[in-house]
Formats: sequence, C-alpha cells, structure tokens
Amino acid sequence: MKTADRIINRKNLDITERFFRRMSFLREISPEMKNAFLSEKAVLLRRAAQITAEIQQGERKGYKEVLDLSSGDLHSGGIKPITFVRQVLAACFYPALLQDDSLPLDVTQRAKRLLNECAGGSVGSYTDSSGIAKIKHCVSKFISRRDGGVPSSPENIFLTSGSQRALMIILKLLVQNEDSCQTGVLIPVPSYSSFNMAVVSQGLAMLPYRFCEEQGWTLQVEELRRALGEGKRTCNPMALYICNPGNPTGHVQSRESIEEVIEFAAEEKLLLLVDEVYQNCIYGEGPEYYSYKKVLSEMGSTISSAVEMASFNSASKGFMGECGLRGGYMELVNFDPAVMDYIHKLFNTESCTVVAGQIALDLMADPPKPGDPSFPIFSEEIESIKKMIRNNSHRTQKVFDELPGISCQPLKGGFFVFPRLHFPPKAIKWAKDREMEPDMLYCLHLLEETGLHVRPGCEYGQKKDTHHIRLCLATREEIMEDVLQRLKTFHTCFMKEFS
Repeated sequence: MKTADRIINRKNLDITERFFRRMSFLREISPEMKNAFLSEKAVLLRRAAQITAEIQQGERKGYKEVLDLSSGDLHSGGIKPITFVRQVLAACFYPALLQDDSLPLDVTQRAKRLLNECAGGSVGSYTDSSGIAKIKHCVSKFISRRDGGVPSSPENIFLTSGSQRALMIILKLLVQNEDSCQTGVLIPVPSYSSFNMAVVSQGLAMLPYRFCEEQGWTLQVEELRRALGEGKRTCNPMALYICNPGNPTGHVQSRESIEEVIEFAAEEKLLLLVDEVYQNCIYGEGPEYYSYKKVLSEMGSTISSAVEMASFNSASKGFMGECGLRGGYMELVNFDPAVMDYIHKLFNTESCTVVAGQIALDLMADPPKPGDPSFPIFSEEIESIKKMIRNNSHRTQKVFDELPGISCQPLKGGFFVFPRLHFPPKAIKWAKDREMEPDMLYCLHLLEETGLHVRPGCEYGQKKDTHHIRLCLATREEIMEDVLQRLKTFHTCFMKEFS
C-alpha cells in the first residue's frame, strides 16, 4: 500500500472533510459567536468523542483508543490525585470519617480546622463572597513564603472559582462606558484561546504582541512598544497580560526580562495581569522561576509602589491538578482603595466561590511538612509527578530533534510543548484547497489515522506562515511513549508523501 493510502487514505479524508463541513454553518454567525462556538478545540473534541464511540461500537481502526493530549488535565491523563488532598476533602464532605482511625492525624486535624471555618460546620454553607478568611490568610502566608518574606495581606486576596474567573472579574473593571474609546489589552501570541475569548466577550480590544520563537519564546520590550503604538491608534490600552511560565510555549521569563516588562508597564501606566498558574512546574535548564510580585518589590520605590498588578494562581494546574474543584485566587497589588472597595462590592453581588475549591487552595498553600504523618506519601507522590513530566519533556525533545520537518525550542516549564511544523509547499496547498489551516488539517488527520488528539497552533495564534501543534506532557510515561510512536509514524509518512 502506498504511503498516501496508509496515512491519508480517501475514506478518512472524506470523513474528516465532511465532518468539518458539517460544522461550517457556524461560520455564518457573528465573529463573537463564532469564537465561542466554532473553534478548532470544539471541532477536534467532537470528532475525538465520535471516534471513541465508534470504537466502543466495535468499529475496527488501527488503534484501540484515542489518546487525548489536548488539555492540561492531570487526572484525565491518568495521574492519580494526591492522597492527602483527597483524604482531607473526603473528611470535610463526610465528617463521620473523622472518627475513622485509619486517617492520618494531620488529615483529621486539617479537616476539623477547615470545618470550624464553615457556618454550621458544613461545606454546604455559604462563605464570605471573597473566600473563607482563614484560607485567605493561608494563601497570603504561602505567597510571602514563596517570595522570601515579601509582605502579603489577606485583604488583597480574593478566592475564586478558578483563575479564569478571577481574570474575568478584573477584565470587567477595564470596560469603559459605551461613549468612551474601547479599552485595549495587550495579549501574547501565542496564548491560550479561552483568555482571548474572555477579552472579546467583555467588549475589550485585543492588542497582540509576539514572542520571539527563535530565541526560546522570549518576550522583547521592543515588541511590546510596537503593539502598544499600534493599539493607541484605535483604542485606549490599559492592561498588559503576561503568562509565566507560558501556555502553550512553556517558556520561563528571566528576572531581567521581568524587570524590563515592569519598567515598561510603569512607563506606560499599564495594569499588569500576571497569570502564574504553572509557577511550580519548572523542570528545564535555564532561568529559575521568579514571581512578578517578588521582582516588583525589589525594584526602586518609585516603581514598586506605583505599578498596579493582579496575579493569579490555581489549584487546577501545577502538581495538584484538581481542575474540577475550581479553586483559584488573585492577589491585587498597589490598587487604589476606592477600586478595592468597588471590587469587594462586585464580589458581594455574587454567591461565594465553590467551597471544595477553597479547601483545595488551602491544601496547596499549606501542604504536609517534614514530620507530619502524611508527608512521606505526599512528597513521594509530588516527586513522582515531577519526575514524570521531566522525563516526558526530555523524551519528547529527543524525538522532535530527530524528526524531519519539526523544530522545538528547549522545554523549561509548564505542562505543554509547542513544536513548529515545517510543512512542504504541497501540504500547504493541500490545506488551502480545503479552506483549512495546515496545522488544523494535520491535527484532524493525525486524530483520524492514529487516534492522537492534540491541538493546532492556529488556535493559539502564531506568526504568519508558521504552523505548530500543542501537546500536554502531563501524562503517564508509558502513554507518552505510545503518543510519540504514533506521532513519529504519522509525521514521517506525512512528510514523505508531501515532500
């Protein structure tokens, strides 16, 4: 059988194109609705679900199951939840377990302490709209500890249902009156699509700035100045969004880079929105992680007391991986007291955030310590996850270095790898004839032929005439080995066919 028949056979080509056309009716609606409903993510998710159903119904394919590396969900990647976290949660939700001698002492003590902070001793009660006071204190101490003693006040901490929800609240503050010039937010390219959709949904203008891929996805101030200058022609730029470590690029900013960005924000009077949800996922060679707050606090008082910043973290990402519990926080720095009052009022218009998520944040901010009964198992589980991601990153980098038509910047942090695909002209024409982005068509056929579900670079934004895919590294090593073998076989045949 010819390579083309094996990898891009006519039957599967028809299936993929028919499927994409069935979704194309959504192209006729408004751009905002299109962004919300017709995305590369939605198309691939739906087709992956269909293929899984076909396999379950007995349809024979060249693989036994779909391998989903499309998201940063640790638990869906087969990673077991942290024992200490689930034991405390179980005891909080079913207090009868507190009488069970099989639970470690520090688990029962923590659960009792948390239940004491809930009205009626129940996680089913409402809490303060900005979060349980004791948990906010715990998060505040965590931040100060992380930053080497830099003060953090619980009054500046807000607990939310995930970091994305916190970002949405801050974005609401930036919206101007209808008669005013539209507010602009500088956003990185590439960046994850749900944030971009959040910006658009609030009526804000996106002002893209590009990372320099050739230099390891570095952030250059000259590029920020270019994006700001262009944005000022059409809107009122008020904020700069940063994701460090980066998603999807996995870059980690150096301290020098962070200082340059802060100086730029001070000069242009921009609010810094700093997404740091992957802050404990550093595994590559190169710069260590520095929080923006720590760097800001150590700059001159003219800047450290003036730059307004909102930083975000979550129990969903990092090594806890509790995506479904929806626990996130934001810390506000140097905000005007009147604005802080307004934010508190804004929180008071809604019910409290999910209590399970608040508990997860408490456990993330104050995990077991050496000498605690739960510490040996906890530390073993955390180290196992770190080792897994580190090994996956090294193995992935090695495979990409050996494949023709793929280049990948050194992996440093986060959960993702974002390799560049160097398509031959014939492959680009193949996609153009089908009115699709080349990396999207590549992902569709990769899914169809191998059962491997990854995401295309066009979903995240990319430099013109470049193409990428995004894979999650947070999956068991034996699964990652299967993933790489499927990708290697498909890509080799693909490049041979279209060269």
